Amino acid sequence: MAKQLDYHTIREIFDRFHYAEPEPKGELEHVNVYTLVVAVALSAQATDAGVNKATRALFKIADTPQKMLDLGLDGLTEHIKTIGLFRQKAKNVIRMSQILVDQFDGEVPNSRAALQSLPGVGRKTANVVLNMWWQQPAQAVDTHIFRIGNRTGICPGKDVDAVERAIEDHIPADYQLHAHHWLILHGRYVCVARKPKCAACLIRDLCMFEDKNL
Repeated sequence: MAKQLDYHTIREIFDRFHYAEPEPKGELEHVNVYTLVVAVALSAQATDAGVNKATRALFKIADTPQKMLDLGLDGLTEHIKTIGLFRQKAKNVIRMSQILVDQFDGEVPNSRAALQSLPGVGRKTANVVLNMWWQQPAQAVDTHIFRIGNRTGICPGKDVDAVERAIEDHIPADYQLHAHHWLILHGRYVCVARKPKCAACLIRDLCMFEDKNL
């Protein structure tokens, strides 16, 4: 675990991220907040590209909780069978949709607690939805952010909760909204797990990683 970077270094890092990509976007395709929740829930232990491939046809016919219930478990399972853990995920999506219809009038709630009460929705999923749809500075810590946080010193922590707190505590407020997207994209395409692309990294001179590939 790298040592926590100081304020000025972190601000310079995010100045560079912002300059390179002022408005970073999540890569999961969706048409409304309900399909965003479903897509994020399906993305656990799966790639965004794989989820998008499976949901393009699905969301054309089931873009509301009631339409998903009308499609049914078997119909949903057929659409998402290429995604890892698809059987359990299909059951969660159907249960989630039923709860949304019965308890929330078919609308997706916008508090973290209410979101986390839905089957298949953990803190990370709730944070993604709060951030991407309602523009809240919620930090969804995935494996990429956990790796980068500890590798670079931007937001080190022994577990995902500690890394989430480090982001909230140390990244300047004006960069909080997009922080997790900048970090995820950097981890997905540059600071990869094996053989990080340090020579192409725009923060390589500020990073605390000792084994840089230069």
